[in-house]
Amino acid sequence: MKAATLLLRQVHPHWFKDGHVLSIAFRPFPKDAGLLSVYDGEQIQPEPAWKHYTETLGHSSSGVWAVSVAETNGCDLDARLDAAGHFAEHAVIDFTKHGRNLQAAKSKLLAAHAETRGCLFAKPTE
Repeated sequence: MKAATLLLRQVHPHWFKDGHVLSIAFRPFPKDAGLLSVYDGEQIQPEPAWKHYTETLGHSSSGVWAVSVAETNGCDLDARLDAAGHFAEHAVIDFTKHGRNLQAAKSKLLAAHAETRGCLFAKPTE
């Protein structure tokens, strides 16, 4: 993946409060085994990624935010494609070499990068 590649992250409505993305949106849960699911922005644009996530997979998302591969690398996190068993555009940000406390700190940095970039696609208002 290129340094400029955007890694598209779906943000659950509970993880977006008062106009800000909460860091939990960029932190893997224990069930994720240290791998944060994202979409490879070279293969899919934000709106189709949102539609895939909400319509095809049936999950909730308030919108799509992103961090770049360079930003993840700057946080000592690796990013890679991970389509096996998922879908072609699936990628992960790998937190496995860090403990829970460091994962939380790194997720704050990623959320700050994403917030600086801004929302790339928001759920349409009804």
